Amino acid sequence: MAYYKKWVKKNFDPESSDPFKLSRSKIDMFLNCPRCFYLDRRLGVSQPPMAPFTLNIAVDYLLKKEFDIHRAKGSRHPLMAKYGVDAIPFANENMDQWRENFVGVQYLHEPTNLLIFGAVDDIWQSPGGKLHVVDYKATSKAGEVELEDTKWHNQYRRQMEVYQWLLRHNGFDVSNLGYFVYVNGRKDKEAFDAKLEFDVKIIPYEGGDAWVEKAIIDAHKCLMSDELPKSGWDCELCKYRKAAAEVEK
Repeated sequence: MAYYKKWVKKNFDPESSDPFKLSRSKIDMFLNCPRCFYLDRRLGVSQPPMAPFTLNIAVDYLLKKEFDIHRAKGSRHPLMAKYGVDAIPFANENMDQWRENFVGVQYLHEPTNLLIFGAVDDIWQSPGGKLHVVDYKATSKAGEVELEDTKWHNQYRRQMEVYQWLLRHNGFDVSNLGYFVYVNGRKDKEAFDAKLEFDVKIIPYEGGDAWVEKAIIDAHKCLMSDELPKSGWDCELCKYRKAAAEVEK
């Protein structure tokens, strides 16, 4: 399996015959706002970076270490048993690469010459051999954590479905059933005492990657155009740029 770590060009060049790397997150950017996507990938004007979620990153890192213990043993994590998940962490020599940012699971989409990639958190395998994509999420909210019809949660769903698409195109038998390992920081303790306590929950999600192919083709058409596309209807960054431009006039 070939992996491409670095490409010289960040911006898409319609005249180039080289594959162009397009991440899972950039596909989501295109779906949210074609204009921001075009500015970023075609013209090289990136969005301002978000502040790093360092606590979330720490939780992600520790969860990976914890599940890797069971991956090495070929055993079922107690949390999987608690939620009735009949699977074990998938052991594969490419797991470290699949998790690495800017590398991830990769597939060259030949009709567009776009190298699609995304870094997974985890993959579990059922006794029948099917793979289940797993994504770790961390939050802190009152009450039970559930998947809701919100912008962020819909993005989480698409994220998992792109990973399913990538693994299928790498020849794996992938179930539509994926899992979110959701960690919720508790705020009902009397004192901090230099520690955070969390509730951990597995949320199943039945995905579907039928939309991914069209999204890739549409994103490629957008990149090939010489015209700046319209903004997404609810793009906050475009609204800010427009309002700032009006004031600056």
